[in-house]
Amino acid sequence: MSSEDSVGKALGRVIVYAIIVAVIMGILQWFFTQGVDMLVKATKLDALLVLKDYAVYVYIIILLALGWMIVNAVATMFYVMIKPRYGASTAAAIRSMVRILGLGALLAGIAGGVAGGAAGVALGGFIGLVIGFATQQVLGQAVAGLFILLARPFKIGDLVDVAGESEVRVRDISTLFTIVQRKDGFEVLVPSSMIIGQKIVIRERAKE
Repeated sequence: MSSEDSVGKALGRVIVYAIIVAVIMGILQWFFTQGVDMLVKATKLDALLVLKDYAVYVYIIILLALGWMIVNAVATMFYVMIKPRYGASTAAAIRSMVRILGLGALLAGIAGGVAGGAAGVALGGFIGLVIGFATQQVLGQAVAGLFILLARPFKIGDLVDVAGESEVRVRDISTLFTIVQRKDGFEVLVPSSMIIGQKIVIRERAKE
């Protein structure tokens, strides 16, 4: 399977899920505004009017489920676009970041939509800020890790001085940490943000 085919399929899923969301929300909107009234008239059961009170909860559940599917589809699209050029580890890191940001935007958007009007905008913004502050350190680490994976100042096997560690061998590079090994055999997990903020000395390049 070619990368173009994979990107096309991922984009196709995004479009299909978006259409499904529009169709389902349209059906639900009709049901809770007119369908319930028609059902009450047909069955003569006024108790069915209580269904309208649960409309908001149904909307939230549907939007969360289908919204998460869209976020995953978008994250997968980024993955298959980036993987051929930067490798699986970098693509997976970006996919994870897209999922985190997408989930935050989804929650903020749903909260704002449910509240409606100026209150909805304020609530959505507030929830977005809460999510941002709660994930600030993790996202900062992830962004720094992405810069390392994309810029590739060093690679696995290189002997480097980095983040206060001298003459350490790079064993693994991930989004949040770079794992290096000291001369004494101990492994050190160096946070990505520390690497970005300090100079890097390449003592020896790994053999291809």
